[in-house]
Amino acid sequence: APCGPDFALPGAEQGAGKVRRDGDVVELCAGELTLRVDTSRPWQLEFTAGGRALTTAGERGTGFVTDADGRHHMLGQLSLGVGELVYGLGERFTPFVRNGQVVDIWQADGGTSSEQAYKNVPFHLTNRGYGVFVNHPGRVGYEVGSEAVGQVQFSVEDQSLEYFVIHGPTPKRILERYTALTGRPALPPAWALGLWLTTSFTTDYDEATVNRFVGGMAERGIPLSVFHLDCFWMREYQWCDFVWDPDTFPDPAGMLARLKEQGLRISAWINPYIAQKSELFAEGMREGHLVRRPDGSVWQWDLWQPGMALVDFTNPAARDWYTRKLRTLLDVGVDCFKTDFGERIPTDVVWYDGSDPERMHNHYTHLYNQAVFELLREERGEGEALLFARSATAGGQQYPVHWGGDCESHFNAMAESLRGGLSLGLSGFGFWSHDIGGFEGTPTPAVFKRWTQFGLLSSHSRLHGSKSYRVPWEFGEEAVEVTREFTLLKHRLAPYLQHAAQQAHATGLPVMRAMVLEFP
Repeated sequence: APCGPDFALPGAEQGAGKVRRDGDVVELCAGELTLRVDTSRPWQLEFTAGGRALTTAGERGTGFVTDADGRHHMLGQLSLGVGELVYGLGERFTPFVRNGQVVDIWQADGGTSSEQAYKNVPFHLTNRGYGVFVNHPGRVGYEVGSEAVGQVQFSVEDQSLEYFVIHGPTPKRILERYTALTGRPALPPAWALGLWLTTSFTTDYDEATVNRFVGGMAERGIPLSVFHLDCFWMREYQWCDFVWDPDTFPDPAGMLARLKEQGLRISAWINPYIAQKSELFAEGMREGHLVRRPDGSVWQWDLWQPGMALVDFTNPAARDWYTRKLRTLLDVGVDCFKTDFGERIPTDVVWYDGSDPERMHNHYTHLYNQAVFELLREERGEGEALLFARSATAGGQQYPVHWGGDCESHFNAMAESLRGGLSLGLSGFGFWSHDIGGFEGTPTPAVFKRWTQFGLLSSHSRLHGSKSYRVPWEFGEEAVEVTREFTLLKHRLAPYLQHAAQQAHATGLPVMRAMVLEFP
């Protein structure tokens, strides 16, 4: 039997279909969907609904393959009809229609301008009235009308392959059924729908800077809901030790209390990595909370923080240790966490619970976000838990909100981000955000104004950059007016947005919808 992890499927039901046989033909029926197998022609599967063909797996549609290196793969091929278009597979920044693309379901920290993705979901749907979920948490390789132009092919390096065909017929009904199987989004708190402002990443900031930003927004009549403190609330090279930098923020509890007196909620940046310079590294190594190599040594690399290690969330004690550190932040007034990273997960390691490293690479982010979200739900109560997460896989929609990652600061990057968000919405995720103005570089006033309009008409809205600030007056008086106008518009739309959020929570339909979803 394969090692874990496996996707938790809260909506899975045993024996939901009915089987009937007529000679060589066996049919499995579930609602309007029927799977027909002619046992005289093994391996051929025909999926129909309401007397209409949806897709078929032909005689080569199910296969066991050994590659040149001797590795074993299982593959499936499902036919594409004339004019059939494929969508989904997570937050992807490539052309919105997947036809003609090769897609690897494999978490990567690659920004928004390539085929790599932070949020990989082995689920696609088509305009023919059905979706397909491949129930495999590791790497799934897709060739969408590419290797064979009339087929969607998907393969896993494994001895078995399980996939669910989900009938609609509408795209909304497909998403409702898919999220019933894999989990529906929690309902984010209403305060999160307002405008978020951050320190940005590598800019200089202290309490005086924070106060200047918050006061500047108030003076200009731009209501703020959340203030986010990015990485340098901690000391550099010690991420994450969860200790406030005393030179920058000598009185964190007092500062947060003063911000809260102005009606703000507080978000703080974290990640699941422990730098060797951090005191937590020795503690985590001593207590067995860090992922290890096969020889028993702690796995480390230098590609984010020097000597960085990884918290082993398959170990309940490590999970408790990590969340205890976060409780100290909640105690001083932090309301939610930006759960950054979670994609750089090695495969040459040994997990505490014996998980298969290849299967854990994508799934790690699920355990990470789940641990933090459940802590917030426990401490803050149902309906108050909220993340600002970058990485996810199938089922991750249960722990909102997700944002689009590291984009550039120009119009093409804004279009990339939009494609990614709409694609994620067609992959079961109800809520999505992005860095208004772009993360890398500095936007022109034209880009900033347009991105602000886009951002404040997204489900969640955050001004954030890397090496430059995103306060609107940095981009001219008209940028201030645009930010004010659209922030106030979003406040007026709050009842509508809250209704849409309730709908996402109840049905899995995203707040921000692709045209094909709303008008199929």
